[in-house]
Amino acid sequence: MNTNVHLKRLRALHRRKGREEQGLFLVQGRKPVSELLASPFNIDSIHATERAARELGLRQALIWPEHDLERMGTLESGNEVVAVVRTPPNERPRVPKGLTIALDGISDPGNLGTLVRIADWFGVEQVWCSTDCTEVWNPKCVQAGMGSVFRVPVRYGDLAAAILEAVGADVSVYKAEASGANVFGMELRRPAVLVLGSESHGLRDAVRNGPGRSVAVPRYGSAESLNVAAAAAALCMEFIRTNR
Repeated sequence: MNTNVHLKRLRALHRRKGREEQGLFLVQGRKPVSELLASPFNIDSIHATERAARELGLRQALIWPEHDLERMGTLESGNEVVAVVRTPPNERPRVPKGLTIALDGISDPGNLGTLVRIADWFGVEQVWCSTDCTEVWNPKCVQAGMGSVFRVPVRYGDLAAAILEAVGADVSVYKAEASGANVFGMELRRPAVLVLGSESHGLRDAVRNGPGRSVAVPRYGSAESLNVAAAAAALCMEFIRTNR
């Protein structure tokens, strides 16, 4: 396979259509690629500069000059190692045994990657995504996750139906809403699903009007709202604090 064919193949993975057609996605940078190598994900190929391959011990890497790697990757700079990885099949949301985060309509890939990283930090067992959430294999999401996307299962499906199934299995559901009860004054039970919506639209009617208790991080200052990732971190911290 010549240089132009490689470039065309990898650049197609910058777009969702190309990722879906090829069943592949990109992992870029030393830290994410190192995390990938420690995971069970199926690697198609690794492309690197000679220096990066040597320092990371990438014996099977295809070696490229820096200017070609810059064209292969999506980072503004520092595309010294780019891995091509096979996309795992989607699995439907599973009834939680511990804490699960459910995301309703998250459209920003950077936010989704950060949320998966938060889930990894706090030991969340899985992340549910509504079918219209942004794609977890978007390069921006993978980059923001910094390896967490290889450890925390992200499952797409009908969020309202998954919540109903969880409630039927005696799982507690907590919905993050600005109008909710002060989470710092509550007893949080596990197993649990913590549901968060987008900062701009919140939870959609099917989820908002479904089962579960509305909770909120109380505001003590003047900010209008919290970024969904900041809210998720605060709420997960409270789950840890009250369940030690």
